[in-house]
Amino acid sequence: MARRLTCKTLGAACLGLSMAWFAPAAFALADIIETPARQTDLAPTKLLNDAVLAGDRIVAVGERGHIIYSDDDGQTWLQGDVPVSVTLTAVDFGTDTHGWAVGHSGVVLHTEDAGESWSLQLTGVDASELAIASKEEQIAAMEEDIEEAPESEKGDLEWALDDLVFTMENMQSDLDIGPVNPLLGVWFENDQHGFVVGAYGMILRTEDGGETWNDWAPKIENAQNFHLNSIAHITGGALAIVGEAGQIHVSVNDGDTWERRESPYQGSLFGVIGTGQVNEILAFGLRGNMLFSTDLGKNWRMVPNSAGATLNDGVVADDGRITLVGNGGTVLMSGNGADSFREHFRSDRAGIMSVVPVSGTNLLIVGESGVKVTDARGKNLQ
Repeated sequence: MARRLTCKTLGAACLGLSMAWFAPAAFALADIIETPARQTDLAPTKLLNDAVLAGDRIVAVGERGHIIYSDDDGQTWLQGDVPVSVTLTAVDFGTDTHGWAVGHSGVVLHTEDAGESWSLQLTGVDASELAIASKEEQIAAMEEDIEEAPESEKGDLEWALDDLVFTMENMQSDLDIGPVNPLLGVWFENDQHGFVVGAYGMILRTEDGGETWNDWAPKIENAQNFHLNSIAHITGGALAIVGEAGQIHVSVNDGDTWERRESPYQGSLFGVIGTGQVNEILAFGLRGNMLFSTDLGKNWRMVPNSAGATLNDGVVADDGRITLVGNGGTVLMSGNGADSFREHFRSDRAGIMSVVPVSGTNLLIVGESGVKVTDARGKNLQ
């Protein structure tokens, strides 16, 4: 698959792809899956791609398998024990202690102690094998449909069968190279039920805390296998996924089934959040485009944004403030339910990948230059 990977990171996933392209053989990728992350005091100052709350603890993930955690609003940090040294792109907790992190080479990591130690649950090889098995089932079912179809319908079905076979052969070729495709998003409802999403339409579901996974790609209307960049829970109980080429998918039954939503923007969307209000979705991405819906994506309006920088992540504070962060040190804040945003550009212009509300109205941001604690506008406090 030669299509360029456009990812939610500033280049984090693309960095991983370049490692794959220039690796002398698949075993080089296996090495970083099998090599534990190095312990270093510099981890809080290096590239971090995501940060979330695990109870009162903050957990952040980033390059070289770094996972760090803080129990004092980001003033001090400890580093978790991680069995891989691949770049990690996203993290989520289903409970205060049970969390999952995903990243390059299709890795899925699990913690039971709020980020202090992690175990490897899945690799890109496992994910590819699941996807290939799923495609084989679809091909077998399509062949049966062709046998039973009237002559007038056989032509279209045979074209669809050819597409399935072509996609499966591409997957098999990728598997020969090694586990190169990154996972980019993760969401867990509790310590059992969750999803991971990623490049080339990857989506996997577990109902047993990651002990087993099912390929969920056939449940998504995404025939071109566009990248899926982010997944989020929406107030009221729905789930939303966004991705490349304006992809927006919504589920109202815990992810059992998904509906494709029409998007007013056809570029890449890198993040999606709920606003705290029932059925409200805020999606955002390339060139600062922001889409807002009050009815689970059936209707959208574009939110004005003169900043123009790509947006990577967002969060809603307890008081309802919505903060979005992105490339070029961009921090956008709304106090009126996403009707409008005030913009601030940090002086260092370093890209920001994720944001977490901390004490008072302060923020903790992570990105190119590691961890920073700021005021509500994004100005440094330390």
